Amino acid sequence: MAHIDYFFSVLSPWTYFAGSRLEELADTYEATIAYKPIDAFTVFKATGGVPVHERPPSRQEYRAQELRRTSARTGMPYHFQPAHWPTNAVAASQAVISVGQASGPVGALAQALLAAVWTEQKDIADHAVIEEKLANLNIDPAALNQDEEALQTVLEANTQEAIERGVFGVPFYIVGDERFWGQDKLDDLATHLSQI
Repeated sequence: MAHIDYFFSVLSPWTYFAGSRLEELADTYEATIAYKPIDAFTVFKATGGVPVHERPPSRQEYRAQELRRTSARTGMPYHFQPAHWPTNAVAASQAVISVGQASGPVGALAQALLAAVWTEQKDIADHAVIEEKLANLNIDPAALNQDEEALQTVLEANTQEAIERGVFGVPFYIVGDERFWGQDKLDDLATHLSQI
């Protein structure tokens, strides 16, 4: 059975645009997924990436076009300048980790948090927003790991693992030695899964 290590950020528009396609591929090819939220800004810094606001105008303009085209192609709405982006993603990332530890619907929670940022204009640093998303998925926050220090340790370990394994952007998918960067590489990932 194939296994996918999935490194992502709950703030990334590209992770948002991936939607539920990874889960669909995993179902189709009977693959397992390890969800690994990371601190993308730490990964960027370690691997030569540049935050959006520090990029040259030509790169920022191209990003804007790509976001618009991707929204049109996927049919997924978004706000180009969401009210709460960037924001502190630590609490939301920890919630994703905790739900994963409880074998809950990690992918659905991650997508709900991403939609909160990119379509609903909500601040995922706000615990009330996180709790709303958990409630919508029938997850009782009281049943989750509440140890913020332990959850932060996992988040930091995921981030360090990402750097060590050659991750430099999000979303990033690794199957064995094969690496796939970006939601636009999900077709390539599907081809690879079909051959193993």
